[in-house]
Amino acid sequence: MPETRSDKTIELRVLRYCPSKDAEPSFQSFQVHYTDDMSVLQGLQQIKAELDGSLAFRWSCRMAVCGSCGMMVNGAPMLACNTFLRELAPGPVTLEPLQNFPIERDLIVTVGDFVKKIESIYPYIMPRQPKTVEQGTYLQTPAEMQEYASFADCINCMLCYAACPQFGANPDFIGPGAMALLQRYNGDSRDGGQQARLDQIRGEDGVWSCTAVGLCSEVCPKQVDPANAVNQNKSKSALDFFLSRLRTENVT
Repeated sequence: MPETRSDKTIELRVLRYCPSKDAEPSFQSFQVHYTDDMSVLQGLQQIKAELDGSLAFRWSCRMAVCGSCGMMVNGAPMLACNTFLRELAPGPVTLEPLQNFPIERDLIVTVGDFVKKIESIYPYIMPRQPKTVEQGTYLQTPAEMQEYASFADCINCMLCYAACPQFGANPDFIGPGAMALLQRYNGDSRDGGQQARLDQIRGEDGVWSCTAVGLCSEVCPKQVDPANAVNQNKSKSALDFFLSRLRTENVT
């Protein structure tokens, strides 16, 4: 028996832009049939499958785990797979690529600069005391893991960067996502790279550029609370600066 299509429809206004042929971005409207369990991502997939196969957007897991489908939904940064059309009815729904990033095509943004920011804070364990395989694994207690566990939930969706007014004003600002990841590793009892990471964020585009608006934590789909990470990094950066001055004075 053929599947019965829902008679409920909603208008999706999608920003379209192909740099090779478009002088500037423009909106295109589509009428999408939807059911109460359909996400914005599924609406976009319906457009691509049935209405316009040239529509470009990123997605992977469909379960709010991969972070690929971040976009602006009615002006707010959201994951398309975790935002439901029933909550946006009767529409129209405006879909745009994440703000503060260059548009690559349609709803896809260029992520190269974001990746460089993440790489700059050494996003891996730098052991306090190197061990051989024969010496066994690096252990920690559940309590020690809880010190950084919330920051480890970041999925690099970049919603915090789209919400951050400071990053919008200064693209060189390291940003909330990188500082949340920095806190994840600096808070790890097995790690010895704290000083190297603090050195990366003490400059004018580092942690002190944050103006403490807090929108990064409001839009985070995983409750990572990057604003809290920023505040902790400010405290540690200030202490590190004070101690470095003391060490300099003692040497002289």
